[in-house]
This record gives sequence, C-alpha cells and structure tokens, in this order.
Amino acid sequence: MPTDDLHDLLRRVRRLEAIRAIEQLKYRYLRACDRKDPDAFRDCFVRSGADIDYGPVGRFNDREGLVEVFSQVALAHHGDGWLVHDVHHGKHPSIELIDDQTASGEWTLWFMQINRLDASVTQVSMEYRDRYIVDDGEWKIASTHVTPMTTLRAPMAEGAFTASIPLR
Repeated sequence: MPTDDLHDLLRRVRRLEAIRAIEQLKYRYLRACDRKDPDAFRDCFVRSGADIDYGPVGRFNDREGLVEVFSQVALAHHGDGWLVHDVHHGKHPSIELIDDQTASGEWTLWFMQINRLDASVTQVSMEYRDRYIVDDGEWKIASTHVTPMTTLRAPMAEGAFTASIPLR
C-alpha cells in the first residue's frame, strides 16, 4: 500500500475513533442524568470554564453550577423514593471534527420526566449545540447550548406510576 494511502487511511480511522468517542461522551452524559449520578455527570464537562446555556434551567460558566442544580433536582426525595424520574434520549448526532483537539456537534434530545409530588409527566424536545475539546487526554463538553422545541405537561393517572429506582 502506498504511503499516502496508508496515511489517509490512518487519518480516517482516527477521525472515526474521535467521532465515536464524542458520541460515547454524550451517551455517558445522558445516562448519568437518568442514573442520578452527579460524579459521572460532572466528568463529562471540562474541568473549568465550561460555557453552558440550558435555557430554563440556567446559564453557567463552569460545570460546578450545573452539577449543583442537577444534584438538587435529580437527588430530591419524595417519601421512600426519588421525587423525579427522568429519561433522556439523545438522537440524530451530527459531529464535525475541527481538528485533533476540537469538535462541534448537534443533537436532538427527547426527554420525559415523571414528577411524583404533583403526579405529572413532562415531555420535552430540544436541540443541543455542543463544542468538545480534548481535556486531560479525553473528549469533554466545553460548551453546550440548548434550544427548546416542544414541551408537553400532563397529569398522571392515579396508580399509573408503578416502578421506582431505589434510593442509594
């Protein structure tokens, strides 16, 4: 195989590996939300200086402010269980590598939350616009902004919620 072809193949494989690593990062983030895991959630963002605009949730210039809000909501108790149960689904990723250390991405989020206190179900869709960088050798979220698209909130029928994630 000629050297140029080998270099091109290696470049393309590295590009695919980087895109896959960024997708896995976003999936870890979404899973951390659903599992109520503030440490895994925190680890998805750069150590300092993250640019976060989550619309109604707030704007943050560092991951710690968002982790604090996440922890307050996700870890709130109601009776013998969690107050809210969330399901986050990231869909339609579009990742563009800018260079070996920087990338941008767009995702569609489908989100559902069950609130046990007011017996409601909220369904939301929004678009993420992210920027990723390599931080300490791993891809991390450096910037993330959301654009809300739809919100549907409805009362939950009595007895409709039967499953519960046990408290840790």
